[in-house]
Parts: sequence; structure tokens; C-alpha cells
Amino acid sequence: MQPLDIEKTLEVIKRGTDEVLLEAELIEKLKENRPLIVKFGCDPTAPDIHLGHTVVINKLKQLQDLGHEIHFLIGNFTAQIGDPTGKNATRPPLSASDVEENAKTYQTQIFKILDKDKTIVKRNGDWFDQMSAGDMIKLAAKQTVARMLERDDFSKRYKSGQGIAIHEFLYPLVQGYDSVAMEADIELGGTDQKFNLLMGRELQKNAGQKSQIVITMPLLEGLDGVKKMSKSANNYIGIDETPDEMFGKIMSISDELMWRYYELLSFKSLDEIKALKEAVFEGKNPRDVKVLLAKEIIARFHDEKEAIKAEENFIARFQKNQLPEDMPVFEFEMTEGMTIGHILKSADLVKSTSEALRMIKQGAVKLDMQKVSDSKLLPEVGKEYVYQVGKRKFAKVTLV
Repeated sequence: MQPLDIEKTLEVIKRGTDEVLLEAELIEKLKENRPLIVKFGCDPTAPDIHLGHTVVINKLKQLQDLGHEIHFLIGNFTAQIGDPTGKNATRPPLSASDVEENAKTYQTQIFKILDKDKTIVKRNGDWFDQMSAGDMIKLAAKQTVARMLERDDFSKRYKSGQGIAIHEFLYPLVQGYDSVAMEADIELGGTDQKFNLLMGRELQKNAGQKSQIVITMPLLEGLDGVKKMSKSANNYIGIDETPDEMFGKIMSISDELMWRYYELLSFKSLDEIKALKEAVFEGKNPRDVKVLLAKEIIARFHDEKEAIKAEENFIARFQKNQLPEDMPVFEFEMTEGMTIGHILKSADLVKSTSEALRMIKQGAVKLDMQKVSDSKLLPEVGKEYVYQVGKRKFAKVTLV
């Protein structure tokens, strides 16, 4: 590997993470200046994935670009046990054939992000299928029931009198043993996997290995901005959805949530995202920044041409369904001190700039079908936008 800047490398690794345990140990591993073995285990329990799932995979991509070795572990053994993570009940196990079918789909989807040629795919059945019943009992002897009940979902179920099957206690041990078998340097997972990831550290130490670094990633909020993204909450964006569906859903998220998506889903650098935030603060329309995000994500899972076409279709659809066929067209020269209030007044959409401010506060002003909340907002020079006040006043305006 090339000589690295520890501080900059840490900045990339920590971007968007919830926790890095332990950062001091990570720094020591990075100082070895070798490709670290980065483990990510995935039980293929469903046939497809959504953008929420890609938060961890995006982090794997960043680590891969830094020169580290990604080991994508398919839990063909653990998926047949059933992990209740984040649930208050046992998750039903899957058959071997179901797991393999889902695993094929997962690999197709993750390689839209990861470099297939630089990713090592493993299955934990390769070592667990060789274990005897005695070996599994010895593994179970590594932890106590009291330690297992420290896991939040187990603790809640125990206190409420809900049943916990014995095999469920084995799941964290089995996942932790995967790290021993793989000699992992780093393991990634969602915040709901923290207990299991830390179990890997303990078992590695017990086996005489250096403990892996645990990196937990936050759970991405869905389109509603409240609940985590999931199909059951119907607030998800599937990575195999059509470009038009993806574009429309991304454009529907709030301006505030947009930055969360940039942080966790975009591959733009931190400096690029900072520049976009500054541009919006200085008056750039958040809608245009959201368009960039939508096109980036669609290009990743489809291609660049499809992303551009999705934008064109989105604009055409809204113009056809919600905009009048005839509306006044204006071209105004950009002047110092100009605000959206001046534009609305000059286009005869309001009688005064003070009325414009009132209408903005009431949420009655839209720019290209997106509500305007910032009275300092100024659109891009040279580009035509549709301004709307209330339900009936429209105008096309270009600043020059």
C-alpha cells in the first residue's frame, strides 16, 4: 500500500459512522500500512435490498478504495438459525435452498457498489458444517447466560416473559466465531448488530488473535424521515426499482433529510458536500442539489443515461399534470441584492416583496414544484424555473 495520511484516512473511515470501537486500536492497525481484512456478514433472508441496506455497503466501498480487503460473508449457516436482532420475537429460519437463491440476488446487487474482482466472498457454512456437536458445545461454553441477557432485545423479552429459544443464544457466538475463522481486522454492521460485533472481539481475544475493530453504521431513515427505511413501513427505495420510481421518491424527501442521505449514500467527498451546503446557504435551490443526489444514486444502480432520462421524465410529468400549458415568461437581469421576493414581484406574482415574504412563510411559494422556505433563495443563473404562488399564479423566469 502507498504511504497514508492517518488523519485523512480516519476522516474517510469515520464519515457517517455511529461508533468506531476502538479508534486507538484502529490507528495502530492503520500504522501497519497493510491491507486490513474487513468483514461484513449478511444473512440473505430476503431476495432484494433497499438503500437502507447500502449504508454499510457504501462504507465497505470506501474501505475498498483505501486499499483494504473486503470479505463479504454470506451467512448460509446463520440464516438457518434465525437472528432476532431488533425484533421482539424469534425470526423464522430459512431453508438452505431459500438462502442460496437469496444469496445469488444479493451478490448481483452488492457488486453494483463493490468491485467484484477485489471482493472475497465466503460462506460460514464452510467451517460450521465441519463442526461436531461437541465443538459447538465448547463454543457455547465461552459465554454465560448472564452475558447473553445483556443484549437489549433478549433482556426485554426475558423481563416481559416472552420466550427465548436456546438456539438464539448461539447466534451471537456463531457470528463472533466467524471473525475468528476469518481473522478479521475490522467488522462492520448496523447499530442493531453491536452486541454481536463485540462478541467477535471477545472470541478473537480468547483465541489468541488481535481483536477486530467494530464499526457500526446508523440505520437510514426512510422517506418519512422518522422510521428506519423498511418495506414493512413502505418508506423504502429499492435499488432494483425503475429509475423513474427512484427519482420521484428521492425528490420527495425533505431538504433536511437530503443531507442525511448525502452523508450516508453519496460517494461525493466531504469537501464536495460541504460546498453544496454552502451553496444552498447562499441561495442555491435545494431542489437542484436533490436532483444531483437522485442522479448519482440512479447512475450507480442503473446508468448515467437512465439518470438523465429520469430527470427529464420527472420534469415533464409534473409540468403535464400540475402546470398550466400557458404561463407568462420572463427574463430578468441578476442584480446585486436581488431576492426571490424581487423576482416574484417583477413577475407579477405578488404585489410587493413584503407580500412575497408572507407567502413564503405560509408555504405558498414553489420553485419547480418544490416549496420555498428560504427567502434568500436565488436560483441558478441561465436556467429557466417555474415560479408558483398559491394554486393559480405561475410564471417561467430565467435570470441572466
